[in-house]
Amino acid sequence: MFKFQKKEIFSKFQEYTSSVLQRDPAARSKIEVFLCYPGVHAILFYRLAHRLWNKKFFTLARTISAFGRFLTGVDIHPAARIGKNLFIDHATGVVIGETAEIGNDVTLYHGVTLGGTSSHQGKRHPTLGDRVIVGAGAKLLGPITIGNDARIGSNAVVLKDVPDAATAVGVPAQIVRHRGKNVEKSFEAYAAEKTDPMLKAVEELKAQIKNLEKQVELLNISADAAKKEAPAKKRVDSPAKKR
Repeated sequence: MFKFQKKEIFSKFQEYTSSVLQRDPAARSKIEVFLCYPGVHAILFYRLAHRLWNKKFFTLARTISAFGRFLTGVDIHPAARIGKNLFIDHATGVVIGETAEIGNDVTLYHGVTLGGTSSHQGKRHPTLGDRVIVGAGAKLLGPITIGNDARIGSNAVVLKDVPDAATAVGVPAQIVRHRGKNVEKSFEAYAAEKTDPMLKAVEELKAQIKNLEKQVELLNISADAAKKEAPAKKRVDSPAKKR
């Protein structure tokens, strides 16, 4: 039962710490990552709990998961399916539900929730593809799918699928950018997206108002010109006034 090999529990740990160093400029060494990063500790607790869960030691798995949550502030259900090199930066208040699925090289920031919207059994939590970045405070709710290389802005509330290489921001989240086939591979902290859909809409409205003002001004000029060009009507006195 407890005869897990170190290679099974700490599989590819060197690769994992290297991936953290690549995504966090504040990290200076692998030993610092191992000792000081609660997100790393949370993943280690999850790996152990997940092994036990798969062997049907459900209560023990939930106990280890609860202990890991107490120490790290990260709540990962042991039944969740997580790929390699998941990095939870700052790792406070992160919740990953039972049927959540996470691909490889995904980055989550503090306050992220992968939650369910149904009380029924079955798939009810999000599925994240590879290399997804989810900004701080984002809520991904329901059995939705987030495509590969997608980015979710901070504090977004995502209720619908997000396609590959797209950026979603807002409440509820809207697609504000789609990088298409030429996906940008560079890491972008917090999935920061400079495009604001509300600001964009306001700028479009301003442009439409200016266009309407110009049209009204041209109409006024045309009306004034027409008045000046119109011939003056001759005054005709009535017969009574002629007497």
